[in-house]
Amino acid sequence: MARWKNFSIWRGRLPHWRADDVLYYATFRHRRPLQEAERRVLLRALLRPNGSSWRILAVRVGEEESELMFTMLPTAGGVARELADVLEKAKARAGKEICRKSGERFAPFYSESYDRIVRDEAEREERIASMIDAMDGEEEFLHIELGESSEDAQTS
Repeated sequence: MARWKNFSIWRGRLPHWRADDVLYYATFRHRRPLQEAERRVLLRALLRPNGSSWRILAVRVGEEESELMFTMLPTAGGVARELADVLEKAKARAGKEICRKSGERFAPFYSESYDRIVRDEAEREERIASMIDAMDGEEEFLHIELGESSEDAQTS
């Protein structure tokens, strides 16, 4: 298992694999189908977390689940960031905004996310193709980077 640098596993309800300099795939379910405006709020929060925490390769915000592919960026001091901290904060920010507008008591998505390390190019392509297929004409809620960093894409 010495395939990845600083590899570790920890378990909440789901197993979580961590390593430095790897591509991650994460997905989480929604408690209820999200409306279009709510999906926009969540997409915006995932694309723009606080600071430069991750480099997004792909994000899909569906009505009943969301999925994303990304690499974690180190802090200014070179320390590795924890994936869950960044993802959960983005979900919390989106959840607060959705709750404020809808009057709901709880965010409309579950707190724990399923995440895994993408093992190779074939899996990467398979996951991206799956995201595209799942959109079914709703490309407004799909974001895929094609060769530029997500920071560059956000400013254009």
